[in-house]
Amino acid sequence: MNILILGSGGREHTLAWKLYQSPKLDQLFVAPGNAGTASIAKNISISVNDFEAIKNTVLQENIHMVIVGPEDPLVNGVHDFFLNDEELKNIPVIGPQKAAATLEGSKGFAKEFMMRHNIPTAAYQSFKADTLEQGYAFLETLRAPYVLKADGLAAGKGVLILDNLQEAKNELKTMLVDAKFGNASTTVVIEEFLDGIELSAFVLTDGKGYKLLPTAKDYKRIGEGDTGLNTGGMGAISPVPFADKAFMDKIHEQIVKPTVEGLKIDNLPYKGFIFIGLIKVGDDAKVIEYNVRLGDPETEVVIPRIQNDLVEVLQAVANQTLDTIDLQIDERSATAVMAVSGGYPEAYKKGEKISGFEKVSGSLVFHAGTTRKEDAIVTNGGRVLAVTSYGESFQEALKKSYENIEKLHFDKMYYRTDIGFDL
Repeated sequence: MNILILGSGGREHTLAWKLYQSPKLDQLFVAPGNAGTASIAKNISISVNDFEAIKNTVLQENIHMVIVGPEDPLVNGVHDFFLNDEELKNIPVIGPQKAAATLEGSKGFAKEFMMRHNIPTAAYQSFKADTLEQGYAFLETLRAPYVLKADGLAAGKGVLILDNLQEAKNELKTMLVDAKFGNASTTVVIEEFLDGIELSAFVLTDGKGYKLLPTAKDYKRIGEGDTGLNTGGMGAISPVPFADKAFMDKIHEQIVKPTVEGLKIDNLPYKGFIFIGLIKVGDDAKVIEYNVRLGDPETEVVIPRIQNDLVEVLQAVANQTLDTIDLQIDERSATAVMAVSGGYPEAYKKGEKISGFEKVSGSLVFHAGTTRKEDAIVTNGGRVLAVTSYGESFQEALKKSYENIEKLHFDKMYYRTDIGFDL
């Protein structure tokens, strides 16, 4: 079959790498893709939100399935666009319909969903510009630190954690009144701060049944020891060492099951990946957020641990026969370390030549922000490459990732040397 992946990051290259191994695959297309996907698939230079251009590609290239990588097109209704089009409606889309994608598109919607279905999460309230004073009053009822979240999509940067009450009030005003995050912060969710260690659970559902995928933990901050600005993710580890069977059983019973059941009860059609951001507080897990797609760089450690033919698994999602699949998971640990452009997550240069690929051995290199320029592969984003390795322990896997990332080079390349420091 012919498959189209929408997206251009490390997540999409990892999915392409896995799908490419399937004997069921004929041709693979990625839109817009990167230099990594170009080596195993045909890149098509269109935007993930240009639904008409996507339609033309699907018809032209005789595509049999579309896999949506990033959240934007899902929140904008790409799945519904297919269902409502006579020529596209029978082509399966992996990713939820627009109503269900609101779980990521609106923090407030997600919180209400959790409250309705008794899913453990932090106490919260939502505010708009005209209820700013109430927002101030609610902040005064909480203990520091204070958590402010832009309700809409802000590319992973719309969450602020502040230690000072006055600063929290000032930021709330900046978000609501001065539109710090544009339309994303016309509503702001204020939450109680949960003190614990974070991890992510990944679920694949066909709308009826579901499969629990490997857990992962990513590292968001730019600086060593989790300091500095938030990024899209500087590295990841799977499985999470502290997520033992008893803890996973709790997550399954209290969070995963009620989430999938809640989607059915609320009539939110969902075929695709659910990424559940969790925090372990004591012996319990609470939900921080839902994402309606795979995470990045978590994909670079979760997908390599799945041993099944991914085309077969996703066909089962499309046909609602996921319960017939026996998911096989590699017992080994997988780790990813991200190489980023100097200056990221603030201003950085693009177009820096990358060298050293041929020296890497025993690790996988997934491209994120890369493109081809003449004969060279050059940087084309903040997060550039993820080096993924397997090991009997996460420490062994990390050792390999670090050995190989040192063989890669581009001007002002930076990576964190302490992934897994808190485990």
